[in-house]
Amino acid sequence: MVKIKEMPYSEKYALVLGTIKVVETFMPPFIQQHLGNEAVAKLQSIWREGTKPVPEGVSDEEKYEVAYGNFIWMAKSDISFVRGHMGEEGIELFKRAEVEALKKENASPALFLLKLIRAVSPGSAFSMTVKQMAYQMQWIVSFSTDVLTKDRAVVNIPSCKILDFPDVDDVCLIGCQSIYPTWFAEQFGVETKFQRQGNSCTCTMTPLR
Repeated sequence: MVKIKEMPYSEKYALVLGTIKVVETFMPPFIQQHLGNEAVAKLQSIWREGTKPVPEGVSDEEKYEVAYGNFIWMAKSDISFVRGHMGEEGIELFKRAEVEALKKENASPALFLLKLIRAVSPGSAFSMTVKQMAYQMQWIVSFSTDVLTKDRAVVNIPSCKILDFPDVDDVCLIGCQSIYPTWFAEQFGVETKFQRQGNSCTCTMTPLR
């Protein structure tokens, strides 16, 4: 098993808030473009119905848990809203819009440097990318990195935190198994495949050639 530095709850909390901010930034314009202003107001009303204020004066872990619940509510509400108003074609448009939002949010000079390293040493770039992903994705689920070589990584998720919530199969299938792999492939050059068994999952990553 590969040792990955454990992310503190303060950083997990900040990353949940950052992801919520991405959703709040790209979803209203997306809905406005396809369904109009009234639909935007309706979706934002649904968000408010199911999200809770993050309490002051509590631990970072407690803040993270509340914010994480808000993130899950918004994610499943977005998918349900788009499917209900735009059908499966709308879901495909939604997936494309979120991928572009994630790519924009995560563009950085370090990413450009990584592309240069990939041109010289693809294996080294892949290992660096997976290690960074393994750290950054700790805010979503707990997992172990069981295998990491220059051309393959295997991540084991014994119990997915997302699946602790009700009615989240679409968050798994559309978010984790479609949007995130597309994002990883297009921005980081990594192919990602998930194999879910109940509430556990195995993720296999390989470099795209």
